[in-house]
Amino acid sequence: MEPATLLTLTIFLPTLGALGLYVFDKKAEESMRMFALAITAATFCLSLAILMQFDPTQGAMQMQVKVPWVPTWNIYYQLGMDGISMPLVLLTTLISMLSMMASWSIKEKVRGYLTLFLLLETGMLGVFMAMDFFLFYVFWEVMLLPMYFLIGVWGGPRREYAAIKFFLYTLAGSVLMLIAMLMFYFDSAASPLSGHQSIFDLLTLGSIAKVGGFTSSMQILAFILLFIGFAIKLPSFPFHTWLPDAHVEAPTPISMILAGVLLKMGGYGIIRIAMPLCPYGAQYAAYALVALGTWSIIYGAFAAMAQTDFKRLVAYSSVSHMGYVLIGLAVWKINEQTGAVVNPNHWQMGIAGAMFQMLAHGISSAGMFFMVGVVYDRVHHRDLNKFGGLMQKMPLYSGLAVVIFFAGLGLPGLCGFIGEAFVVLSTWNFSPLLAVIAASGVILTAGYILWTIQRVYLGPKYNGPHEEDLTPINGRETSIAMVLVVFAIALGVFPYQTMISMMTPSITQLTEDMDAGYQALHGADVETVSMTQP
Repeated sequence: MEPATLLTLTIFLPTLGALGLYVFDKKAEESMRMFALAITAATFCLSLAILMQFDPTQGAMQMQVKVPWVPTWNIYYQLGMDGISMPLVLLTTLISMLSMMASWSIKEKVRGYLTLFLLLETGMLGVFMAMDFFLFYVFWEVMLLPMYFLIGVWGGPRREYAAIKFFLYTLAGSVLMLIAMLMFYFDSAASPLSGHQSIFDLLTLGSIAKVGGFTSSMQILAFILLFIGFAIKLPSFPFHTWLPDAHVEAPTPISMILAGVLLKMGGYGIIRIAMPLCPYGAQYAAYALVALGTWSIIYGAFAAMAQTDFKRLVAYSSVSHMGYVLIGLAVWKINEQTGAVVNPNHWQMGIAGAMFQMLAHGISSAGMFFMVGVVYDRVHHRDLNKFGGLMQKMPLYSGLAVVIFFAGLGLPGLCGFIGEAFVVLSTWNFSPLLAVIAASGVILTAGYILWTIQRVYLGPKYNGPHEEDLTPINGRETSIAMVLVVFAIALGVFPYQTMISMMTPSITQLTEDMDAGYQALHGADVETVSMTQP
């Protein structure tokens, strides 16, 4: 299959499936669920077909598609895949399929729910494949409304509040991103690389930044705007406050999507847009970003430790774990005398660790939310103080849950360990003090994870309501949990063979291009200073 057809079909098959739901009778809810699951499974298979055509030894953009969309303003339907986007596309289609399997718990307005779910998947896949800034922005906004309604209609008691808060935070970030996008669009006309035209092409904009085509002051301002927009989604302190409310009120499958995929879009936006287009701004803010990521780790861990709501605890753990992503992306240390990168291999290790942490967190966090949802569907409460003894009542469920929670803890041999280890090692080269503080987050994470396992799964007896409803997990629930456990183990035991080898060439090219862009402006700044000195 041609790349244009394959990538386009992968993005829009869920949308076609959403339209196909209206062929069914309104009461045929079981048939609609099976049809929607088949669509997400077919989309996952298409992502595997992309993987088969993908060359993991190449760092450049592959399978590119570029078709005029709004030629008057140089807007293109432009898609592409590299070692940064390929793993995230696979994660998106996998978590979407598993979340659809978990959607049997949705009993009301089933067709509307399935329609919005499939439209959301199209938006997520479009973000990871778009190579035109305008198209990226369109897909980014496409995700907003389905998630708003999925929380606001099918969520918990405070669903309206949580949905509006999610909407406002995300919309604020989108406005800042729009301003930065227009800055690049109009500034690009000054560069011969763009043919002296205003463009949205991310690859050409990156080439302009690589040769110092955007001024240092413009890059610093644009980076700040883009970072805030993406940090809201990441989420990073202090832009995280929408997340616990959204997670607590969202239904289980939507919490899986939110934690497994949507949070990764913040990190992806930083590594795909903010850093390549603003290399000078990224270096200017590097220490602040590493410090902010370190604070997010410690803050999120302590906040999780203080929770009594099972779901809110997992939500704050996401704030902590995604702090490692921010640190890994920013450990770019420059020798102030020469302007050269100090140990570029450590910087590349940090970005690889950040990318791997996004994938690992997508598996473990989605799994933790699913496990919370399984027991919530039975006893209808999430109070940690009213659990206990589930290992005796639901042994298979408890065993699978413990493995997934250990993956989130960062136990060696499971997926959570690799990314955190790489990030902490790379941070030592950047700042030993911040590396020690970040590493202490592993101890705090072990504290709240082990305390949670003790309160929920161990102990002599369950002491909450609806004890009679604690029935063993069914085959559908077991299948979802087993898939997540298998991937948690596979990524932990074979990190290089599964994902890191795929990401490394693109990460190497990214760091080289960013360093070239920084040097182009750093050299100009040094020359300007020397000319002004008496």
